[in-house]
Amino acid sequence: MAPTLILIPARMASTRLPGKPLADINGLPMIVQVLRRAEAAGIGEAVVATDSEAVQAAVEKAGGRAVMTRTDHMSGSDRIFEALEALDPEHRVAHIVNVQGDLPTVTPEDIRAALAPLADPAVDLATLAAVIHDPAELTNPNVVKAKGVTISPGLMRAKTFTRANAEGPGPHYHHIGLYAYKRAALERFVKLPPSANEQRERLEQLRAMDAGMRIDVAVVGSVPLGVDTPEDLEKARKMLAG
Repeated sequence: MAPTLILIPARMASTRLPGKPLADINGLPMIVQVLRRAEAAGIGEAVVATDSEAVQAAVEKAGGRAVMTRTDHMSGSDRIFEALEALDPEHRVAHIVNVQGDLPTVTPEDIRAALAPLADPAVDLATLAAVIHDPAELTNPNVVKAKGVTISPGLMRAKTFTRANAEGPGPHYHHIGLYAYKRAALERFVKLPPSANEQRERLEQLRAMDAGMRIDVAVVGSVPLGVDTPEDLEKARKMLAG
């Protein structure tokens, strides 16, 4: 299997939950909870990419590895590319998995699932989605919907991603913002200018699609909890208790 690196971008600039990466979840900072799940995926080294010395110190105290990146990155993709170049200047790493630092309930199995579609030479990057079961999500603009063509059970080729209402017969899919890239695809992606569709929908992955890059979607069983508010943090503590 091609060498894989898991990168977890983490910044301290959250407005809704200040200091989010260091928020305590059952005795561990949230960023360390995510790191533990990435390590358990068993697909390659997991490293936190951050602009915060406090985050770096917390990760290293827990026995993990963190790399410092610039503070002015516009997206997590830009941050992980800087970290990749610093960690692997020899370009030995072929695949990069980007796990958001605010997904403390993500499962190691789902992280592995995102990597699997890259075995197809035609695929540039891969992501995850889960079937929508809650009718309220169908019309919620904060729930990004993945649309695609089924290739095989549990795998789709993406056609688009949208915040618009899901219409027509289902199933409909809730996109999960976890990505796996081939190295050349990540390097190309971060050098592309924002596209019109990306700016309209406020969805970074549309930049790749508009440039003709192929995204495949692995369908998983559920959506991990993204922690953005104090209420989300309490949910995560309860989910991970015990």
